[in-house]
Amino acid sequence: MSENGGDAPMEAEKSLFEAPPMGEQERMVEAILFASADPVTVTELTARMPHGSDPAEALVHLRKRYEGRGVRVIKVGDAWAIRTAPDLGYLMQKETVETRKLSRAAIETLAIIAYHQPVTRAEIEEIRGVSVSRGTVDQLIEMEWIRFGRRKMSPGRPVTFVVTQGFLDHFGLESARDLPGLKELRAAGLLENRPIPGAQVAGEDEEDDDDEGQSELFEE
Repeated sequence: MSENGGDAPMEAEKSLFEAPPMGEQERMVEAILFASADPVTVTELTARMPHGSDPAEALVHLRKRYEGRGVRVIKVGDAWAIRTAPDLGYLMQKETVETRKLSRAAIETLAIIAYHQPVTRAEIEEIRGVSVSRGTVDQLIEMEWIRFGRRKMSPGRPVTFVVTQGFLDHFGLESARDLPGLKELRAAGLLENRPIPGAQVAGEDEEDDDDEGQSELFEE
């Protein structure tokens, strides 16, 4: 067998594993990044692409090709991804209003604070007849509807709770005396159409001319 004849099979085998043209490699990298929700490393690209490919070089060309476009090829840690151009990010934003319904415990606690402020946790529990969980109070504070008030001049100097200006603004109230009724709370999507236990517990210490509007919160 001639020397040239002996090299022919080697040349044929080499041609079978010849890497695609760089333009085709760019398309492959582009397709993989576009279809992947998470950034992809060069190692992962190498494993997916044909033998002999150079995804690192393809990324350089691809990144340059996307300069100034609506999307960009960016590096995230040691991986790569296609992402919206930073200056166009506002087009992808969507503002939504999340309505969160208050639990019965929260609405009762809120009403007691509004009607009896400044009021301590112990006083709230005495009026409700059950303990007040920390989660209930934290939720109302997170919503910025109640805040910490002054400490009472009593043993232990317990902290009190009062309603906030945000609470008044939400219901269009001038003061805490103009408290929201059940209709307003339901209209705001914060209370389900179910009776609240402990009807008529609030408003007992209020003046007669305020009883009608305040007791509505606990009436069906």
